[in-house]
Amino acid sequence: MEEVVIVGAGIAGLATAVALKKVGVRALVLERSEELRTTGAALGLFANAWVALDALGVSDKLAALYAPLKRGYITDVKTKSIQEVHYPGNRNGAQPRAVHRKVLLEVLAEELPPNSIRFSSKITSIETQVEHGLSICIVMLDDGTIIKSKVVIGCDGVHSIVARWLGLRPPVNSGRWQCAGHGFDHGHALQQFVDVGKRAGFIALNDKELYWFFVATCPPKGVEKGADPEIIQREVMENLAKDFPPVYLDVVKHSDLSSLTWAPLMFRYPWDILFGNLVRSNVTVAGDAMHPMTPDLGQGGCSALEDAVALGRHLGNSIAEHGKLWAPLAIEGYAKERRWRVATLITASYLSGWVQQDGSSRFMRFLRDVFYGLLLGRVVKGITKYDCGKLHGVSSLP
Repeated sequence: MEEVVIVGAGIAGLATAVALKKVGVRALVLERSEELRTTGAALGLFANAWVALDALGVSDKLAALYAPLKRGYITDVKTKSIQEVHYPGNRNGAQPRAVHRKVLLEVLAEELPPNSIRFSSKITSIETQVEHGLSICIVMLDDGTIIKSKVVIGCDGVHSIVARWLGLRPPVNSGRWQCAGHGFDHGHALQQFVDVGKRAGFIALNDKELYWFFVATCPPKGVEKGADPEIIQREVMENLAKDFPPVYLDVVKHSDLSSLTWAPLMFRYPWDILFGNLVRSNVTVAGDAMHPMTPDLGQGGCSALEDAVALGRHLGNSIAEHGKLWAPLAIEGYAKERRWRVATLITASYLSGWVQQDGSSRFMRFLRDVFYGLLLGRVVKGITKYDCGKLHGVSSLP
C-alpha cells in the first residue's frame, strides 16, 4: 500500500513528489519512459514559479545557473517597428528566467529519496474500492503489476489517462502549431517577431545557448509530428519564416537538430475545468493533465509548479489537523483553490495568442500595438504576482 501514487515524472509529477516529501508524505512516481523525459527544449519561469520553487527548496540551485530576464523587444515583421517590453519580478526580487527543462527535472529528481521514481511503468487502468471504510485506489500497469494507494495524482500530460478516468473532456487543438529548438546565444534580451498568423522569437539560456520557437496558425506543410528535424528546420526557414529578420533565420539555421520539435498547441476549455470533475475517489490531476494551455504567456510550467505546492500544502495541513493523511477534504480543497486560477490562465493565454497573431486589418494591428505597448507588461505582472504559499512541516523521509 502506497501513501500517494503520482502518474508521470514531468514537471508537475516531480515537483508534487518534492512538495509531499517536504510535508512528510512518501510518494511513488510512475513514469512510462525509461528515463526522465526531456521533450521541450526550455521554458520560461516567471516570478510566480520562483515563489513555488522557493517553497520546494530548489530556487537557489536554478537561479545560480540562469541569468534573469528584465526586458524584451518585439518586432513587427511587416512594419519593422520595435517595441520594448519590461518583465517585472516579484516583491522579493525574483526575476523571470528561461531554463532548460532537463535541468529543472534533474534538480527536482535529486530532492527525492532513492527509488521514488519507477521508470518503464505505463498505467493501463484505475479502479477504486472500499477497504475498512476507506476508499482505496488501484492502479494497474501494462506489465501486470497492481499497486494500491490512498491517493492517485495524475501528472501524465495533455493526453492524461487519469483525466480521462475522472471524466474530463479531452483537450482541443487551438488551431496553432509550434516548432522549437536550441540554438546559439545572440544576447540575453528576449527577441520576438510577429506577423499575421505567425509569431517567433528566441531567448538566451546562458552565454552559449538559446531557445527559439515559431508559432503559426497554419501547420507546416508535409511535416508530421515526430518528423525528421532537418525537414522541420527547412520548412521554418524556407517557408514559414522566410520573411523574418536574418538574425532569427540565422538562429534556426544553426540549431541543434536533436532538439527540434513540432507539435499542435492544445488547451482545455476553461469551463471544463470550472465545472468538470477534478476530483473523484481520492484521485485528482495536476499540470498539463488538468490544464493544458497555449504558451503565449509562458505559464504552463509555472502553473504546474503552483499545483505541486498547493497539493503539498493541502495534504500537509490534513496531516497536521488529523494526525494522519486524510485525503478527501485535502484534495477537494486543492481542486477548489486551483479551478479559478488555472481557468483564468488558460483564458488569458488563449486571448493573448489571438491578439498577437490573428488578423491583418488595421484594427488588429492597432490592437497588437496597444497590447504590446500598454497591456502585456500589466497582464504578465498581474498573473505572475500570484503567491501559491509555503510548505510547513519537516520531512521525516530519508
